[in-house]
Amino acid sequence: MKHWVGKRIQISYFLLLTVLGILYASAVEQLNVAKLVSKMQSQYGEDAGKRAQAWRNIIERQQQASDQQKLQSVNRFFNLFDFVDDIKLWKQEDYWATPLEFIGHKAGDCEDFTIAKYFTLLELGVDINKLRLTYVKAVKLNQFHMVLAYYETPKSMPLILDNLDGEIKPAVKRRDLVPIFSFNGQQLWLNKQKGKGQLVGSSERLDHWDNLSKRYQLAEFKQ
Repeated sequence: MKHWVGKRIQISYFLLLTVLGILYASAVEQLNVAKLVSKMQSQYGEDAGKRAQAWRNIIERQQQASDQQKLQSVNRFFNLFDFVDDIKLWKQEDYWATPLEFIGHKAGDCEDFTIAKYFTLLELGVDINKLRLTYVKAVKLNQFHMVLAYYETPKSMPLILDNLDGEIKPAVKRRDLVPIFSFNGQQLWLNKQKGKGQLVGSSERLDHWDNLSKRYQLAEFKQ
């Protein structure tokens, strides 16, 4: 009898420690979010703080959702932002904004939409091997464009997250886009046809990506 009582006490103590650990982690996360919101309000204004809070709410509430639900939620949130050319927003020809900069301004170009979706989905636990930032030619606009491609499996037809078309569609249904090359935080592919690509090297070949990654990591550290 004493043996079982002792086991109950041990189990209860373990459960108590687990609950306290969860509560502590939650409190730390809430503190970090509060700091982030305050920082965004100070730097970009009150509305930016609200956007940052809404962004963190998505990340907190969608952790247990399916990949499809995560894709829909993230795509819908960022597609509410405004498209603004880099020259007008940043006074540069080609600037890749971090998610915090994009949220702060509530504006950016196609790279900024795609980058913000990419990093948010990674934070939600989507496998990096399923995500590729993809350069395409937008046929109707006759210009280069960037979208985010999601591959359920390495050989599956990717789903396209795009700020030009808010509906997530398989690449085969986006005949207005011609893929050129794609990459993630690990690898770079050349696209021969929709949904398929030939691996050609590391994403470090892209100077913009290397610079963005460093700035993003620094911004995350400072939170």
